[in-house]
Amino acid sequence: MISQELEKKVLFYRRDFHKYPETAWSEFRTASLIAEYLYKMGYKDLLFGSSIFDFTSVMGRPDEDIIDHHVETAIRQGAIKEWIDKMERHPGVMAILDTKRSGPTVALRFDLDAVDITETKDPAHRPVKEGFASVHDGAMHACGHDGHAAMGLGIAELIIEHSNSLTGTYKLIFQPAEEGVRGAKAMADKGILDDCDYFIAVHLGMSHPTGKVTAGAQGFLCTTKFDVRYTGVSAHAGAAPENGRNALLAACAAALNMHAIAPHGKGISRINVGVLQAGEGRNVVPPNAFMKVETRGATEEIETYMYSRAREIIDGAAKMYGVESVVYETGAATTARSSNKIVDIIANEAVKVDGITEIEKTAAAEGSDDATWMMKRVQNLGGQATYIIVGSNLTAGHHNEYFDFDERSLFIGVDLIFKTLQAIAKNGARS
Repeated sequence: MISQELEKKVLFYRRDFHKYPETAWSEFRTASLIAEYLYKMGYKDLLFGSSIFDFTSVMGRPDEDIIDHHVETAIRQGAIKEWIDKMERHPGVMAILDTKRSGPTVALRFDLDAVDITETKDPAHRPVKEGFASVHDGAMHACGHDGHAAMGLGIAELIIEHSNSLTGTYKLIFQPAEEGVRGAKAMADKGILDDCDYFIAVHLGMSHPTGKVTAGAQGFLCTTKFDVRYTGVSAHAGAAPENGRNALLAACAAALNMHAIAPHGKGISRINVGVLQAGEGRNVVPPNAFMKVETRGATEEIETYMYSRAREIIDGAAKMYGVESVVYETGAATTARSSNKIVDIIANEAVKVDGITEIEKTAAAEGSDDATWMMKRVQNLGGQATYIIVGSNLTAGHHNEYFDFDERSLFIGVDLIFKTLQAIAKNGARS
């Protein structure tokens, strides 16, 4: 059980992050405050920017003028410019604590970003009622990442407090841009996990009630996120339609036919055209169209099949209507399975945590998460990795404007993960 004082801090962090949500690659306020909190706790080894990101692997980052706007907004709302200046315009932070005693290297990932959705103004919604609802239209912590970041700070404080009894090295990774699976690969590709014996990621909710925990989620879907832009030729729709090249029709043909891709016989396959925008006027042959699309598959083979077929259809629709097409990949994630050894450790420690009433070692993951890049990086180099689900009663499903979670689950998560770290320290490095 964690102290009431730490519970109050974790609750404050969560509600502050919830009130000022920042979507993928704009988390400058969140990351700068986290850096400040960590520094004041005693973490002097803080890394940013090109020290933790391979910039060539960054996906789906906004244009620089949009980044300028987000930085200015963050500073206006309480961000700390000195920390932002260290980020090289890529929000995120990694704290390292070396106990100077022989032992394993453990990394923990906490995501920071909000969802592109406007939070309800309903006065019955608890964040509205209690004054911590989002102040930004079009941005809301509707997935629990505010809670993940708050748990990360709570765990960080416990590591510092108990550092004399711990062994090895701890890496606390506060990652931007999980939504759209855009941030983790650049961190994994930088090699910041290559010396790790253990890796842990965590998620709140995911259809589990408060008190239930899963020690290791399995079966994440591989996914590719991409944008499609069609460019045609405008023309008078009444006087000379033959002179036009209709980008809207090309996009519509592509959207319909992508949704008709045959499912794969070896496992789950998914595709979704989430956005289609096109045209300029009622009497103008539409010269442009834009789509946001995602494909998913239970394995890399199935995902490659889905994405390849989608690309063929996109190109074919362009040829049919005489328009140009360009595809921009904006995010990706792979699949991963949690490692048995660390799953067993977590399950054994969970019985000691107040508030946990149900423990399962493994369960199917919901959707995709780019923490899978980090998991596979560690596992491929001989380490152990897992993805914990900490159950939480929800007021609405993830990515819904009424989303909120049971804040008691924050304290359960902090306690469980710290007890796991203590057990790993006693267990020693990988075996």
